[in-house]
Formats: sequence, structure tokens, C-alpha cells
Amino acid sequence: MSQKICGVIPARLASTRLPGKMLLNQTGKPLLQHVWERVAATELFDELVIATDAKEIFEVAQTFGANVEMTGEHASGTDRVAEVIRRRGNQFEIVVNVQGDEPEIDRGHISKVIESLLAVPKAQMSTLAAPLRRWESIAATSCVKVVTDSTGRALYFSRSVIPFPRDGFDESMLVEPSPWRLHVGIYGFRTDFLLQLTTWPQSPLEKLEKLEQLRALEAGVHIQVADVDHPSVGIDTPEDYAQFVERMRNV
Repeated sequence: MSQKICGVIPARLASTRLPGKMLLNQTGKPLLQHVWERVAATELFDELVIATDAKEIFEVAQTFGANVEMTGEHASGTDRVAEVIRRRGNQFEIVVNVQGDEPEIDRGHISKVIESLLAVPKAQMSTLAAPLRRWESIAATSCVKVVTDSTGRALYFSRSVIPFPRDGFDESMLVEPSPWRLHVGIYGFRTDFLLQLTTWPQSPLEKLEKLEQLRALEAGVHIQVADVDHPSVGIDTPEDYAQFVERMRNV
């Protein structure tokens, strides 16, 4: 029997580096509308919904015809997704948390997150990794790295350099395949596990690294990681948005 899949796009107004970014509309459309249309066009979901705690976002999403629901205030997008899914009872077996600030998200990325859960029954979560090819990015604490075992099961996620080159870094280490992989922050969940996860307290490693996926990993949960060629382009700063607007003008 085929498994029903729900996609949820958590959206909030607050953003440290780019306040109100979901509603920026220099392209003629709000950023969130670009995301909605891009994800809806994949036709990968039985239902797609925007989840927000902001009335402004709710009202704008309604104007462009999105399926949108209000939620309470939450510490993370994952908690917001869980609230929406909890309302649906047992309608869906798989849930995908799609970032609301990636208007150019690749259909193949979403598909791989879903396929990972379908192909690996023991996995409770799935996510993606892309190769890192510059030492500046490998060393940056803003770039979350992931290491896996030979089957793609996540061993650890960290802001630190993992694996660490004990004898020093050399450019020759970056020949394919690069041993360093960037975590690409889209998640698939089995519904029952998502609802459990969001009731658990923050774990010690999660608090240290400020990475919520470590809550699951520290509890021994199987997170399956699929490889992609490139990361998604998120809109985090005014410069990111300006570049996105320019790309839209050249389409």
C-alpha cells in the first residue's frame, strides 16, 4: 500500500538577519509565494500546507491561494510542523519539513528525502548532504557538517570540522569524493516518530551545538542521509535576497 505524504512549510516573521523576509516582494511576489509555488509544482505531496504563527503571513498566504494554518508559538520549525500534523490524526505516514526561505529548492532534493524513508524501513528521519570543496566552508561554524557510515546512516552532525585532518589539510583531499559534507537542512519524518520527538526535552549535545537533529541522534534514532550534488540556496541576508531578485529578473 502506498504511503501518504504531507509537506509542511513552517513560516515565521522573526528573522535575525532579515526581518520579515517571508513577505519581501521585490520580485512582484512575496518570497513565501515563490516557495509555495515551487514546492507545489513538484506534485510529490498528498497535501501541502504552510504553518505560521503570524497573522500577516496567514493573510498573505490566503491571497495567493495557499493551504495555510495558524499555529501557536514554537521554539523550532519542527515543533510547528508537528502541531499541524497532530491535527490530522493518522492521515499521513511521512512528513517533510520544507524550509520556507528556499524559493529555488530542487525537486530532486525533496524526492530524495522521501525516497530515503521509503527505501530504508528502519530509518525514522531522513535528510541530505552535499560535498564541501573549500576549506573556508569546512572550517566555518555556520556550515554544519555530517558524517555517516557506509550505508548512509548519520553518525554525527557538528559545527566543528568532522572528520578532522589530524596531519593537516591539503587541497588534494578535496578530490572527489570530498570527505567533508555539508548538511542540507530539509527533513523527512515518519509521522509517529515526529510526534514523539517533539515531546522530548532538548538533549545535552543539542544544547551544546544548537542543532535540533542531535536530539534524535543522541537517542539512537536512525537518520538516513542521502547525497546531493549541491546545497539549496537559502535567503538569510539582504544580500541573499538581492541576488535572488536579480536571478528572477534574468529568468
